[in-house]
Amino acid sequence: MALVQVDFFSEKLMRTVTINAIIPVDKKLNQPNKKFKTLYLLHGIFGNYTDWVCGTRIQRWAQDHDLAVIMPSGENKFYVDNENSHEYYSQFIGEELVSITRAMFPLSQRREDTFIAGLSMGGYGAIINGLKYYQTFGYIAALSSALLIDTFINAKDGDDVTYMYKRSYLTSVFGDLHKLKGSDKDYKALIQNMAIKDVPAIYMACGTDDSLIKENRDYRDFLLQQGINVTYEEGPGAHEWDFWDRYIERVLEWLPLDKKNEGISSGHIE
Repeated sequence: MALVQVDFFSEKLMRTVTINAIIPVDKKLNQPNKKFKTLYLLHGIFGNYTDWVCGTRIQRWAQDHDLAVIMPSGENKFYVDNENSHEYYSQFIGEELVSITRAMFPLSQRREDTFIAGLSMGGYGAIINGLKYYQTFGYIAALSSALLIDTFINAKDGDDVTYMYKRSYLTSVFGDLHKLKGSDKDYKALIQNMAIKDVPAIYMACGTDDSLIKENRDYRDFLLQQGINVTYEEGPGAHEWDFWDRYIERVLEWLPLDKKNEGISSGHIE
């Protein structure tokens, strides 16, 4: 198993970006023509490309399941396009990052082998981009997702308002907040504008003590009302790494991955 840090120039963001990639190279040595199933894994607000490796055991579990994991930075921008700032995070995630990493590493190009997941802001980003780029991603997993469009639309500025809820900040990310509903940044509108057969498989989970539990339950109910078969789980926990560490393993159990069968490593020498 290799943990690789990669710097490359992004035309969608117009700057050099850094990603982490987990690549099961020990399996590749035994199966030289194998193309790896791939999880594009998005962090939450205030985080970066190191979060998942530092906060969870994703590297160990990826090795167990013969899975490549690609972890970019979202830079507090919710993984959406912003025409005003010329930062196209959605296109970066759904198009450029997939194309570049497939050119760098032996990744499967099949939809059914390509997954997207995230937590909080990254859960929102996984849902939005998994639906927008449904021809690329066959599975979406969203943990403790920040499904807060209604809150964002009514946001205000003020010294007593937390940074991530300030109207000025949200406008810098999403543009005109009054145009969010019905746009390609609206997780409900995207579903309503899709054929059910095109919707990727969806997994959601949220902690019972998480402040976002209501929004996650509401979206689960919306999906079911639309005829979408969503796998939804709740468990003890708040908006915290202890919960995400447990449930990213649940995500891997839900995904159509290879059975646990490690290659040679310091933890597996037989």
